[in-house]
Amino acid sequence: MKTKNKIFTILLTSCVAFSTAQTSKFTFDLDGSPTNIKIQPTMYGIFFEDINFAADGGIYAELIKNRSFEFDEPLMGWKQQNTKTLSPNLDSGFLTIYSDHSKTNKNYARITVYNDKNYILENEGFWGIGLHQGAKYDFSFDLENVSGNISAVNASLVDENGTVISTVPILIKGKGWQKYTAVFSPSRMVEKAKLQITFTGKGVVNMDMISLFPQDTWKGRKGGLRKDLVQKLYDLQPGFLRFPGGCIVEGRTLAERYQWKKTLGNVADREYLINKWSSGFAHRLTPDYYQSFGLGFYEYFQLSEDLGAEPLPILSCGMACQFNTAELVHLEELNPYVQDALDLIEFANGNESTKWGKIRAEMGHPKPFNMKYIGVGNEQWGEDYIERYKIFEKAIHAKYPDIKIISGSGPSPDGEFFEYGWKELKKLNAQIVDEHYYNSPEWFTKNAGRYDAYDRSGPKVFAGEYAAQSVGVVKPDNKNNWQTALSEAAFMTGLERNADVVTMTSYAPLFAHADGWQWTPDLIWFNNLQSYATPNYYVQKLFSNNKGTDLIRISENGNAVKGQNQLFASAVEDSKNNEVIIKIVNTDSQEKLIEINPKNIKIGSKLTKTTLTASQLSAENNFQTENIKPLEENSLIKKGKFSVQIPSNSLVVLKVK
Repeated sequence: MKTKNKIFTILLTSCVAFSTAQTSKFTFDLDGSPTNIKIQPTMYGIFFEDINFAADGGIYAELIKNRSFEFDEPLMGWKQQNTKTLSPNLDSGFLTIYSDHSKTNKNYARITVYNDKNYILENEGFWGIGLHQGAKYDFSFDLENVSGNISAVNASLVDENGTVISTVPILIKGKGWQKYTAVFSPSRMVEKAKLQITFTGKGVVNMDMISLFPQDTWKGRKGGLRKDLVQKLYDLQPGFLRFPGGCIVEGRTLAERYQWKKTLGNVADREYLINKWSSGFAHRLTPDYYQSFGLGFYEYFQLSEDLGAEPLPILSCGMACQFNTAELVHLEELNPYVQDALDLIEFANGNESTKWGKIRAEMGHPKPFNMKYIGVGNEQWGEDYIERYKIFEKAIHAKYPDIKIISGSGPSPDGEFFEYGWKELKKLNAQIVDEHYYNSPEWFTKNAGRYDAYDRSGPKVFAGEYAAQSVGVVKPDNKNNWQTALSEAAFMTGLERNADVVTMTSYAPLFAHADGWQWTPDLIWFNNLQSYATPNYYVQKLFSNNKGTDLIRISENGNAVKGQNQLFASAVEDSKNNEVIIKIVNTDSQEKLIEINPKNIKIGSKLTKTTLTASQLSAENNFQTENIKPLEENSLIKKGKFSVQIPSNSLVVLKVK
């Protein structure tokens, strides 16, 4: 009996010891004394680049690939078939590409029909065409009836087995180029449909701009943006939208750089350009990756306005991608590039009496966009960049002194080029320097104090591109798992704690098509029908939706909480909502009990606790389910000190009046 009691006592003592080891207790002091550090409205934003088919095939809702035959291989995306053999037997008809090089939209298709019972022209879409049951789709094309007796174009949407889902006949009348329209109403949902076109009658017609759009776009705009994808951006409550990239700003060559003026005006007249990422990665070559610029600079500004975000365009500084050709514009020939920047500011902010302000008004936006920021170059480095930056800065600020210019420190967060860039940009009193870092989760947690020692009187920091890489940079096996998201959350507490230096931040890349990606990881994944938010997205959302207005000090034993005991923390006041918001990240495998000790601040009794965590670090979200998403709970606390449980491997956001 005594032996049993002794064993029981030992077991009980062990259990208590084990329990204590499981839940360690720490005290954080929350000091409400004024820091005089504002959280900028631009603190958390969005970086958009047309990579991973983010624009065409993604947020730009056009469903037809190569709709106006403008790819370098004009029939890419199209296929001609004989209905009997389902083979490219052209005895029943054929297509020829005609070109008019005096036009930006230079190509059109001349279709000769010998046998209208057999000839089919088919478009594959972007890995198929996604169709929702009961939705409506606007179909349109331009056609010129050249000869013969073709009286109708018969358009059908078919599934992967060739079964017709929806069909519409369009009567052809008169001569000359005319625009024809119809509406599809699919009878069922299909992820990978195709468009098939047949003809009634025999003869010759010219066709161009064969287009298919869902009617249910963002804000119901015809020829607009994909609603579910924009909604996810809107839900982030972003402070800015950086566009159009990224390395596509630079181009592989200067001829392939992004030229914003070519993306304005009538959508049908915008000149196509091959996307830099079509051959960017050997593991995912995509020769059919082009930019139609249906999503152009006007649409980017409009999207920024829709999101309530500051527009942040990035322009070429006369340097092609230094990882590719590193082609340079001679300094004496740089003026057209500088003029592009000045003209862009006029386009965004000029009144209707100015040349470019008038163009903006004619496109449908008489009021200025009130642009405040512009970026010179993407992630260039070295003496060549600094020389060109000087010229841009002098010209821009001579005419527009209030515009804030984003400069760059190169593609890496350290090293010789990084150090040189910062040294020179400090000498030039640069306003905001863009830093990029793609690195391991361990790097992100170790660098939570990165900006603690930065010069408070120097340039501000834009953390313009960052994402934790689960395997390695430019590795196709990178995952958007909980470990990467958690490490980014730890790092972001350091960004927020240093809001007097860091004024803008954005994860990158933003979007990825499940069948068309080149780069991983990415914030939002989508296919032709659905999209899902990654754990990394929810980290971004929790920080952005809870950015606050003023920094508050939170510390343990007088020190910032930046990794001691695998805990990270930041705190803000939201003066608009009269709230204190505390963000705590626990990267330990054990839960922690945190006592919050308010000083020089009065807090209320209602606490909202939002927790983001996962069962294991390797966990991911997917199209079937988003297991990793925030969970919110409300409770009452005593005035003064209060305690909260912080689960293992979690991000917790606390809000109290």
